[in-house]
Amino acid sequence: LEALTNRLKEGLEIKDRKYLLTNYPKCFVGSDAVTFMSKQGIAPTRVEAVNLGKLLLAANIIRHVTKDHDFKDENKFYRFTADEPSHGSKEKKAGTNEDWSWSDFIPGKCSDKQKERKYTLQPATHPLNADVQSAVDAVELAPKDTFGITPMDKYNQELLDNVHPVKWVPPQPQPKYNLVAIGAGAAGLVSAAGTAGLGGRVAIIEEHMFGGDCLNFGCVPSKAILRSAKVAYDVIVRAQEFGLEIEGGGGKLVMNFEKVMERVRRIRSEISHHDACQRFTNVYNMDVYIGHATFVSPDTVKVGEHELKFARCVIATGAKASVPPIAGLADVRYLTNQTVWNLTTRPARLAVIGAGPIGCELAQAFALLGCAVTLFNRSAQILGKEDRDAADVVQASMQRCGVRFVTGIEFVRVGYKDAAVGHASGIVVSIKRQAAAAAKEEEEEKAAEESLEFDEVLVATGRKPNVEGLNLEVANVAYDTRAGIQVNDYLQTTNGNIYSAGDCCTRFQFTHMADAMARIVIRNAMFFAHSKVSDLLIPWCTYTFPEIAHVGLYESDLEERKLEYDVIKVDLSNNDRAICDGESENKGFIKVLIKKNTDQIFGATIVSENAGDQISEYTLAMQANVGLGFLDSVIHPYPTVAEGIKHSGGAFRKTMLTPITKALLRKVLAARR
Repeated sequence: LEALTNRLKEGLEIKDRKYLLTNYPKCFVGSDAVTFMSKQGIAPTRVEAVNLGKLLLAANIIRHVTKDHDFKDENKFYRFTADEPSHGSKEKKAGTNEDWSWSDFIPGKCSDKQKERKYTLQPATHPLNADVQSAVDAVELAPKDTFGITPMDKYNQELLDNVHPVKWVPPQPQPKYNLVAIGAGAAGLVSAAGTAGLGGRVAIIEEHMFGGDCLNFGCVPSKAILRSAKVAYDVIVRAQEFGLEIEGGGGKLVMNFEKVMERVRRIRSEISHHDACQRFTNVYNMDVYIGHATFVSPDTVKVGEHELKFARCVIATGAKASVPPIAGLADVRYLTNQTVWNLTTRPARLAVIGAGPIGCELAQAFALLGCAVTLFNRSAQILGKEDRDAADVVQASMQRCGVRFVTGIEFVRVGYKDAAVGHASGIVVSIKRQAAAAAKEEEEEKAAEESLEFDEVLVATGRKPNVEGLNLEVANVAYDTRAGIQVNDYLQTTNGNIYSAGDCCTRFQFTHMADAMARIVIRNAMFFAHSKVSDLLIPWCTYTFPEIAHVGLYESDLEERKLEYDVIKVDLSNNDRAICDGESENKGFIKVLIKKNTDQIFGATIVSENAGDQISEYTLAMQANVGLGFLDSVIHPYPTVAEGIKHSGGAFRKTMLTPITKALLRKVLAARR
C-alpha cells in the first residue's frame, strides 16, 4: 500500500479543484487514478483498479472529499488523508505513532489504555436566589490537574483521553469560520456538528471536558448509579413481596459500594467515545481547540495563541453547581453533583441539602446502597416544581427506601464537629424547624435548634450559569451572573451575530432542551430562519422510584394565567400491569389538564415506573395539536401501564355524556330493540 500510494502521488495530477461553488484543495479524480493504474500495469483491468482504490480508502489512505462516496471510476474528487488540513489532534510521542495518554502521567498506577414572552405551554420558572454562590470543590476531592476527576483508574484515564486529551495539537485557524462554538456540552456539540455536517466551516472550543455536564457529572453517571439502586430496591426492599427469600440463616446480600462506583466510571468511559475530541475532528472535519476562550472583539475569539474570526458564534458554556448562603458551609468539604462520583468509600451517614430532582434521585439511590440518608429542604414540599400529589407519592416511596426527611426548616450553620480535626471528625448540620403558619411570632423565636451529624454533605440546590471570564463586554453581549446570557426569542444575544444555547441562558436546564435550542441556533444563525424558543414543548422526568414525568403547564400556571381548565385523572392503582408488577402500592396516577369544555391538552403528569418513557405520547399529541379524546381510539398493547394514557382519553369522552345525551342514547337504543 505504501508503494502504491507513492506511485499514485507521483503520477496523478493533484491540484485544487472546484465543483459548483465549493473549492476542494489538493485532490485528484477517481477515473484518472483508475486510468493511471491500468496503464502502468498496477492493475490488469479497470475493475481491479477500482478494487485497489477501495482498499486504499478502507485503509484510510485516501478519502472522498465530502466522505459521501466509495471509490469509483467516475469524475469524483478524492484526497490523500496526509494532505488534509488538520482540525486538531492528539500529540504523538517523539519518534512514535503513539498518542500521549493520561495513563502516562499516573505514577505507580496501571498503564492500561483503555424579556416578556408570548403565551406558551412552558411552565413558569423561578430565578436563581441572588445570594447563591458557585460551588468550590475541595482539591483533595477534585484535583484540578485532572479537572476534578479521580480516582485515575483505567476507566477515568479512558474518559479523559477521549474528552480532554493530555496533549492536544491545535489546528491553524481558518481565515473565517461560519460558526465558532464556545463550550462542548450538548448545546455546543449539536450546534457545531449540525453546522459542520451541512458544509459549514466550524471551530469548537472547550476549556474542560467534551460532553459537558451530562456525560461527565450529570445524566450518564446518575442514571448508572440509579440502575444499581433499582436492583437493590427490587432485591432488598421488595424481594419478599415477590416471594424471593435468601435460604439459610447465614445467607447475606452484600452491597459492594466500590464496585457500584467502578461500574459508574466504566459506563461513563464507554459512552465518552461518542463525545471524543478526535471523533469531531475525524467525522465532522471541525477544528477543535482545547483551552479558555475570551472575546477580543465583537467577531473574534481568542484561545491560547490563536484568534478565531467568525461570521456567527454560539456561547454554550453550561452551568455549574451552586451553594446556598448557609453559615459555615463554605468552610467545610462538601460534595456536589460533580464530586460525588469521585467517592470510592460509602459514607455511613449522608446529608443531602436540596430536594429538587438531583437531590431526590441521589438521596434515594444512596439510601438503597446502604447509606443513612437525611434530606434537608427549606420548604415543606419536596420537588417544589411538581404538583403536591405527585411529590407526595415520591416522598412516601423514598421513605420506604430509608430516606429521612427534614423539611420546613431554616439552616443555622454547617461546620465540622471538631474544627481542629476537620472533615474526619464529621460534619454537623444545625437547623431550626419552621413554626406552623398559625404560630405566634414569640413561639417562632423559641423554636429549638437541632444538630445532626454526618460523614458527608451533598449540596444539590441548583446550578449557576457559566458566564464569567469570557470578556463578554468586549463582544457587546449582555449577561447576568444569575440569569446567564441575555437572549431574545430567537436565541440572539445583544450582539446580533452571537447566539447562546443551553444551561448558560435558560432555567430549563435539561440536555434535551440544550439539544433543541442548538437546532434553533443552526436554523436561525445559518439559514435565516425565525424559529422561536418559546414555541418549544419541553417534557422532563425525575428518575426516582417511581418516576415523575411532566410536559406543559401545571395547575398553578393555568390559575396564574386565568385560563379555565378541567382535570382528567386516572388512578394507576387499578391498572392491570401495575398490579402485576406490584406498582399499584405506589399509588401512581396520570393527570391531564385540558381546556375547559374541550379536549385541548394544556399539560400532563405521569407518576409511575418508566413514566419518562410514557410522557412522549402526550408530548406528541400536544405538539401535533391532537386532542385528548383521540387517544382513546389509539390501541395500546395489553397489559401495559401506558394503557392509562388511553384510559385518560376514555375518561374525557365520558364527560361528554351529559344527561341530555344519555337520554337521547337511551331512546335510540330502545328504538333498535
